[in-house]
Amino acid sequence: MQNSTTLWYFILGAYLPVGNLRYLYFVLLALLYLVIIVANSSLIVVICVNRSLHEPMYLFLCSLFVNELYGSTGLFPFLLLQILSDIHTVSLSFCFLQIFTLYTYAKVEFCNLAIMSYDRYLAICYPLQYNTRMTSNHAVVFIVVIWFYSFVNFLITLSLTIRLTLCGAIINSLYCHNYLVVKLACSDTELNNIYGLFGVVFTTLVPMLPILFSYLKILKVCFSCCKRTRQKAISTCTPHLVSLLNFFFGCCFEILQSRFDMTSVPRLLRIILSLYFLIIQPLLTPIMYGLQMSKIRQTYKHLFCNKMLTSSETV
Repeated sequence: MQNSTTLWYFILGAYLPVGNLRYLYFVLLALLYLVIIVANSSLIVVICVNRSLHEPMYLFLCSLFVNELYGSTGLFPFLLLQILSDIHTVSLSFCFLQIFTLYTYAKVEFCNLAIMSYDRYLAICYPLQYNTRMTSNHAVVFIVVIWFYSFVNFLITLSLTIRLTLCGAIINSLYCHNYLVVKLACSDTELNNIYGLFGVVFTTLVPMLPILFSYLKILKVCFSCCKRTRQKAISTCTPHLVSLLNFFFGCCFEILQSRFDMTSVPRLLRIILSLYFLIIQPLLTPIMYGLQMSKIRQTYKHLFCNKMLTSSETV
């Protein structure tokens, strides 16, 4: 057994020496973060301001946009500071805070997308009964349950990690990662492994059931209905399906990288894949839904474009 010492910080071992290129990376990431903030915030404002958008589908979208801001804030400011720094360390308390933020972001995202797939199933398969089966009050209850479940579920996981005695300080990642912290433990991690297994099952299997059920039913309707209904169903589900697949594959990349030996993969590619679901998803989600949904586009133009035109004419 290794000798344990009191740890006050972790060393992040995945950063490459980039010299003056750090300023270029800093600017690029800062611009990405700015785009994510502006895109998601503006769509939240659009949904909140327009009362006609206070419907279940748009309430779920609003929850999704809030979660994109939440997850991005847990990563980008930290990443920007690390890029400019020569010493890539993070305090113990901040590391656990970042772990909590990024993991709850992933849990909320997956559960939110699962509920959205069920909402689309009701809208397509039961259009006449949709307004009674899925009301705005139902949507609010679903959103509260999603966030509460995700936070409480991971608080238990994190409390099990915090109690461990650690014998190492180097995390081979760009940000704090719960599984990599557990691997540094020299105390018994059996409880962590058991609960972690159940956590993975509940986090993936439980949301996957309504997703698979919903899309199987939607496909059945698409094959049995007229062309117009089929096209409407496809246009309604496309942004959700793209967002879901993008997030799912991004998470798979990160899970594979953290749990298996990936030294045969180029280091730069590993870095890109580890950041994929934390950068691309918050960027893709508002673009997909903002461009695809006509109600959001019209309200956005009315709120922002018309005001900009009016102010320019006044000047």
